[in-house]
Amino acid sequence: MRIEPAAVAGVMLVSVEPHVDDRGLFARTYDAATFAAAGLPVNWPQCNVSWNRSRGTLRGMHYQRAPFEEPKLVRCTAGRIFDVAIDLRPGSPTYCRWVGVELSRERRNALLIPAGCAHGFLTLEDEAEVFYMMGEVFHPEAAAGVRWNDPAFGIEWPLAPTTMADRDASWPDFVR
Repeated sequence: MRIEPAAVAGVMLVSVEPHVDDRGLFARTYDAATFAAAGLPVNWPQCNVSWNRSRGTLRGMHYQRAPFEEPKLVRCTAGRIFDVAIDLRPGSPTYCRWVGVELSRERRNALLIPAGCAHGFLTLEDEAEVFYMMGEVFHPEAAAGVRWNDPAFGIEWPLAPTTMADRDASWPDFVR
């Protein structure tokens, strides 16, 4: 497994190093000791899955407010997605910057998103499935979001969304 920093402070790309033989392949996708040595979260009290029927489905941009900020380790287990993190931490050197990465079943890669960042994704294929390891359990009273197309961030999506929740389409403009 390789862990490499992305363009937003604290966001990490996690890539597998597969061992291939006649049976197929084996790869480690998470190792607590490796994560701890890199200063990354190792406590994942909740895991979620999101199955998405159609290409162009957008989910996000979500986060939890204090004191329930949540790191996430996101992996696409079927299909392909464009996964995005926005830095919403006012003291961060990359405040209000975003990073987008294609995650796919074929690549078996993941994105580690630190607490204090908004997260969302756009499906690039029909029947995309996303598996999340969450560093905090869900607290409905702390749920928040920013709009996927807010000009404060200028996210460059690879295609126009065709399906999303009304809530995700109507978050107000972000104020710095």
